[in-house]
This record gives sequence, structure tokens and C-alpha cells, in this order.
Amino acid sequence: MERGIVLVGLNHRTAPVEVRERVAFANGRLEPSLRRLIAVAGVAEGAILSTCNRVEVVACGPDPAALGAALPGFLAGEHGVPEPALAGHLYTHGDREAVRHLFRVAASLDSMVVGEPQILGQMKEQYAAAAAAGASGQILHRCFHRSFSVAKRIRRETGIAERAVSIGSAAVELSRGIFDRLVDKRALLLGAGTMGELTARQLLAQGVGSVMVANRTFDRAIDVARALSAMPVPWDRLARYLPLADLVIAAASGEEFLLQRPAVEAAMRERRHRPMFLIDLAVPRALDPAVNQLDNVYLYDIDDLEGVVAQNRGARAREAVKAETIVDAEVEAFWRWFTSLDVVPTIVALRERVEAIRRREVERSLAALGPVDPRQRETIERLTQAIVNKVLHAPLTALRRHRADPAEAFYVEAVRRLFRLGTGEAGEAGAERRRAGRRGPEASEEAQRGGAARAPDGPPEDFDEDA
Repeated sequence: MERGIVLVGLNHRTAPVEVRERVAFANGRLEPSLRRLIAVAGVAEGAILSTCNRVEVVACGPDPAALGAALPGFLAGEHGVPEPALAGHLYTHGDREAVRHLFRVAASLDSMVVGEPQILGQMKEQYAAAAAAGASGQILHRCFHRSFSVAKRIRRETGIAERAVSIGSAAVELSRGIFDRLVDKRALLLGAGTMGELTARQLLAQGVGSVMVANRTFDRAIDVARALSAMPVPWDRLARYLPLADLVIAAASGEEFLLQRPAVEAAMRERRHRPMFLIDLAVPRALDPAVNQLDNVYLYDIDDLEGVVAQNRGARAREAVKAETIVDAEVEAFWRWFTSLDVVPTIVALRERVEAIRRREVERSLAALGPVDPRQRETIERLTQAIVNKVLHAPLTALRRHRADPAEAFYVEAVRRLFRLGTGEAGEAGAERRRAGRRGPEASEEAQRGGAARAPDGPPEDFDEDA
């Protein structure tokens, strides 16, 4: 095979965050790094994927072994990190496994949270940057766009993204079970911690009507409320705002419960017992468990939510098995296309090689015969073309049949060696068509059709090894 695909990288399973952040490609660094990537010896095409959980470099070139050796140095050199500091954290995938890895990443099968949708958008953005920088070509263009299609197919044909697998998403799922809709509901965030803020963001993303933020330090409440486009609430006026809340998210704790049963009971009377959903994310717990005894009050603590998450992770794992089957089929389809890039130009080169020999031998024979009339010349031409077609029929049929075979590279290499393709006269004649083959099978098929009109199938019986 005249080219290979190599992927080198690290992710959340192979490297801690302090290592990942040292090699991350921040905004503004990606484009110049892409230009330097394709300047690396042997790199014909390249792309970089950099997220909080992974940094990966993928490249195509004529010598996959050399690419695998060069890419770790490129990654280290771009960030001024000693290469040995990364060695224990890097993985390398070649050819089929590199394609499989990209497809799995796009489908979020390799993510920290299987089924999360963010990675696909990040891949699209960063591949677009590679294309804009002129770093990608025919192979990576097809590979990345195929990975996007694979991800969409998996989401369409499996339930991999349907179940909540984070605390925030579990809270949203449970709230939907209590309320018919969220658009007219108001949430109250007690404590402006990270988990509470993330849960509030999840609710907003799912369409909750509005959010109020209460915190012991009012300035912090103002900051978080501004980030959420929410309303800050003074801590000492909490009782006044509690009846307005359909959902309460407690993300801060203290020596005593932030909300005890009497306060919630009073709020429910003012609400005329419309349902209230409370999520206690704090450890120690911030909400009095006794409020769960009140009618139309639904309280879930962190253990309840973790139980939902664990159950849903199991459901996603079962769906992931279906997704892996889809990935396997898509990898094989891509690989058939990829290997055909070598089959078609080999067929064209073989026909050109043998046709050149046929023509030369015909001219020699006609010169030895002396003057011949046009009819005699036509007869000789037809005879030699028929012999060539019959002799070449079997090898060309085998090449076309094995273009979908995992061992296709063996057949291509065998034909090129046996018929000395790519060297001498035939190599020069076929160079342009082989370049067309690298641009795509469609271009090469067209060249093949053109060659067929000029060069019949098959070598002469007395194949001249010196030609």
C-alpha cells in the first residue's frame, strides 16, 4: 500500500489532567501547528483534535512507521515538553485501528461520559480548521466526514444518548417526570457551588423558565446569576422567594439544614400545594429529609441521583454494544474505499505496461515482414490485442475481486512486483494516472476507461522481462 493512516494521542484514561493541559492546543495555536504538522517529513495530510479530555494528532503519508515515530516528537515539540515525559501516556493507532478510533470518538464511545454530544461538535470545528489550513486532503476529508455520519447513525439507531449519566442530567430527567413541562417553571439555586451551577445550566438548557440564585455571600450570588442570566436573591430574604420556586437545587451545606420542614410547609401553603421538586446535592445534606413527608413535595439527595446515573450507565452500556457493531461495519466500508485507491491505479498501470510491449513487438514484426497492406496490419493488431485481453483477464479479475479483501495489499504488491510497475517506461507513462488514483477512485476509474480504449487487456505470451 502506498499510504497509511496513523493516529497518536493521549486521553483521560492514559494521562492525568496536568499532563493533558500541557499539550492542549489553545485558541489561536491550532492553525500554525497544523501548518507545521504538514511540514513534518512524510506527512501528506494531517489534523489535530484537542479537547479537555484528549489531544490527538492524525496524519496520512507513504511511510506509516515513520509517521508513528515522528508524531510523538511533533506533539512534544509544539509545547516544549520533553518527549520522554509523554511516552508513557501516548497511544498509537495505525490504519484500520486509527479509523476505528476516530469513528468511536465521534460517536462518543471513547468519551468519559458515553453518549455525550459535545465531542462531535468539537471534532467538526477542529477538522474545519485543518481543512481551512490546507492540512487535510482526500483521505482525511473522507475519514472525518464518515465519522460524523457514523455518529449520527448511532444516535439514530441506538439509545446511547437517551439516558442521563451525570448528576445534572439525572436531575433534569427526574424533574421531567414530575412536571409535564419546564418552560413555565422557576428554579432556585441555594449555594453557588460548581455542581449546583452545572445542574442549573442543565435545567436552563432543557428549557426551564427562569432561575434564582441565593448564596450566603451575595456578591457570589450576583456573579453566578449574571453567568446564568438569572436573578440574585439575598440570603436573609430566602423565605420570601421560596414559594416562587418549583425546583430547588441545594448545593451548599452547613451545621444545620438550610431548609427545614416548617419553612417548606409554609411555602407549600402559599403555593396552594402546587408540586415542589427539591434536589439536595450537598454532603452533609442541606435539606431536611422530613420535607419528603409533605404532600406534593419530592426530595432527592445525591445518593438517589447517583442511583439513577448508575442505572442509566448500564442502559447506555447495552446500547454501546449495538453502536460498536455499527462502527465495525462502517470501518470495513471505509477500508474498502481506502484500499481501492491502490487497486485502480495498479490496474491502469498493468494495462499500460502490457499495451506498450504489444505495440513495440507488433512494430518489430511488421518491420521484419516488409510491406504489408492495411488489411494484414489490422489482422495482426486484432490478433495481438485478443491475446493480450485473454492473458490479462485473470489477473485483472482477481485485482477487482480482492479490492474488498482485507489482504488486498498483498495482491496489489504482488502484481506491481511481478510486472515491474512503477519503474522504467511504464512507470513514466502511468505516473499521471497513479496521481489521479491518489486524488480518488473516481478519477482513476475514468483514467482506466480511457486506457481501456487505447490499451486492451493482457500481456503477450512471450512477455519481455527487459521491457
